[in-house]
Amino acid sequence: MPPAAIHRRTLLAAAAWPLGGLLQGCSTPLPLGVPPPAAGPAAEPAAAALLRDSAEAHGLAAYRQISDINIAYEGEWRPFINGVQPEVVDAGFRGRSQERLMPALGLNAQAFEGPSGRKFVAWQRGSAGQSAQPGRLALWFNGQPSANAALQRAAAVVAEGYSLFLLGPLWLTDRAAALQRAGTERVDGRLCDVLDAWVRPGLGLTALDRVTLCIDRDSRITRRLRFTLEGFERTQGAVAEVDTYDHEQRFGVLWPMRSFERVVHPIALPAHDWRIAGLDVNRGYGREALAGPGFSGAAAAPARPV
Repeated sequence: MPPAAIHRRTLLAAAAWPLGGLLQGCSTPLPLGVPPPAAGPAAEPAAAALLRDSAEAHGLAAYRQISDINIAYEGEWRPFINGVQPEVVDAGFRGRSQERLMPALGLNAQAFEGPSGRKFVAWQRGSAGQSAQPGRLALWFNGQPSANAALQRAAAVVAEGYSLFLLGPLWLTDRAAALQRAGTERVDGRLCDVLDAWVRPGLGLTALDRVTLCIDRDSRITRRLRFTLEGFERTQGAVAEVDTYDHEQRFGVLWPMRSFERVVHPIALPAHDWRIAGLDVNRGYGREALAGPGFSGAAAAPARPV
């Protein structure tokens, strides 16, 4: 059988099975328990320094001064990924999107448009430490609230994930429960230093996830993000990664203007291409502007086209 036919058959088989079925008996390449997350970032100062260097290359000082970030995204999902993870992709409501972040408050709201109408997600990240609290999410479809637990958990993973993809090392600063250097890796021919991080809370409604950063040795730009997806039952044990491209400095921060996501475990599958179509910061609204079922006040206007 020709290799192309084998590849097509593999993709069709992947599309027919949820990740939960594929994961049975599989071990993840990013196990959560090694080293013990309780070790803390101080256990490896060189790893903490590497993260700090990358965060500074991405504009940490300017980022600390930003009260709100307003983003417009455009993109395309690859064939077959909706068959693998329909709740995460939610194809009927995934096309263009507007996103608002208030980093200091851990708030992220997303407004999606698709063939089935409008979807709005309001996400409040959980707190870590001794006073740890789980995150909170509210979800609306076409203006109507949804209490569907599976869709809420999937939406929480997506909301927190997009903050990670946009901000990279800025998102990870002050979030890591443990850090460890993990050798080197080449990303599009560039030599990168690899940093493993255990994050509490994780992506969405979960206590812990693991994130790997591939940091360009020359520029200290984070070129690749690899991560577990423990916050949703059907993706537990799965690993995906996002490569970032065409970085531009605006408002003192380095933004990835183009990104590509793939699943790397338990199957290899391209997932999503997207780009920043609009960006502005510091409109000055409060948390009530992101409370739903849509943006209000100063958050309502579309992000400024780029």
